[in-house]
Amino acid sequence: MKTLVLMAGLLASSLAVAQTAGQSQTGGVNYNYLELRFVDVETNGGDGLQFGGSIDVGDNVLLLGSITSLEFNNNVDATLYQLGGGYIWHYNNDFDFLATVQYVNIDVDGASDENGVKLTGGTRGLITPQFEIRGFVHHTTAGDSDTFLEIAGDYHINQKFAAGVSIEFGGDNDVFTIGGRWFFR
Repeated sequence: MKTLVLMAGLLASSLAVAQTAGQSQTGGVNYNYLELRFVDVETNGGDGLQFGGSIDVGDNVLLLGSITSLEFNNNVDATLYQLGGGYIWHYNNDFDFLATVQYVNIDVDGASDENGVKLTGGTRGLITPQFEIRGFVHHTTAGDSDTFLEIAGDYHINQKFAAGVSIEFGGDNDVFTIGGRWFFR
């Protein structure tokens, strides 16, 4: 946990340094997309689908959200709803730092809903014109409060489509996803 807090502190200081005058131009990273992902959760053999998206509304502000439907081996289904917004700091034309805040609702069969907030800080960037990497630190207060890391990569097939994988680890559950994105702008 101390390592995650230290990484979050370093990330926050990097975000402050990255914001400079003249960096409000649109970077090479596209925030206008819809995505569909297969989700595999380590705990109780859970798996399902996630539908999500993001839109850049201007002035470095984005809106994002997702719906995730999971089914576990113990015959329990869960649905996660996330909706929020964030701010983009353009570090250069190929790399951005961003911070987001989302409202989270977790609906588990046979249990009361869990609500909370998810805070995220991290970076997205293009290491080549076709390959994007992402790294984030997440903290959520929904359900059992948890902090975890996400590492992901996407291959941009063309200007409109990308396919990729992500892994979340370091928290209570390890999560693996694979899916695709459609960029609508």
